[in-house]
Amino acid sequence: MSGLGRRVLVTGGGAGIGRSFARRFVEAGDRVAICDAEAGAVAEVAAAHPGLIARRVDVRDEAGMDAFLSEVEKAWGGVDVVCANAGTGGPVGRIEELDYGAWQECVAVNLHGAFLTCRWAARVMRAQGAGLIVLTSSTSGQWGVPYRSPYVAAKWGIVGLTKTLAMELGPAGVRVNAICPGAVEGARMERVLEGEARAGGKTVDEVRRFYAEGTSLRAWVTEDELADTVLFLASDAARKISGQIIAIDGHTERMT
Repeated sequence: MSGLGRRVLVTGGGAGIGRSFARRFVEAGDRVAICDAEAGAVAEVAAAHPGLIARRVDVRDEAGMDAFLSEVEKAWGGVDVVCANAGTGGPVGRIEELDYGAWQECVAVNLHGAFLTCRWAARVMRAQGAGLIVLTSSTSGQWGVPYRSPYVAAKWGIVGLTKTLAMELGPAGVRVNAICPGAVEGARMERVLEGEARAGGKTVDEVRRFYAEGTSLRAWVTEDELADTVLFLASDAARKISGQIIAIDGHTERMT
């Protein structure tokens, strides 16, 4: 997958981490398709990158995903890199206080959406005999986190899915890895901080400082730093890297 012109699909590509992935692949000269549940975000990405395939699709919608993925496959004849990135932070609170519907929604977006994406990618890449799937988990997929049970459960599920698909698809020449972002600068994390502050009886600044101080580098990470890792995984330099759960987090020492 060296050189330019790779065929790259990113779910949740309308904002945040996914938008950074899409932008960086476009800048590298690759063909990119994104989907996102937010129509406004999709329109912004389409306007910023003419020629990019951008569609409003909820990754929980099997029929909608099938239509989007079929469109991409018809346009390109295959796919080289798939970033199963779509996610949501979900509800924050003690488990006995959580709404079942909110739990289901969080798990569906983070885990079921990844399944629908990977099911298609696996079929296409197995037929090609090559490809890379990168799933977005989280440091929450390596640690327990109070008040975030649905999100944590889904992100641990992503780790298990990654390991299993690497085994299934490796003999066909397909690599599968997961990235585990730590605290990522941006609007989504600000909303998470507000929720955790309310649930834990702390201020937002206290929670923000807690996250930074829980890493060896005492720092948050940026969306572009995550994109750096994904672009590396898509390069020939990473051709023997598969089945790995890669944290980009400044080395998390504690989450509680």
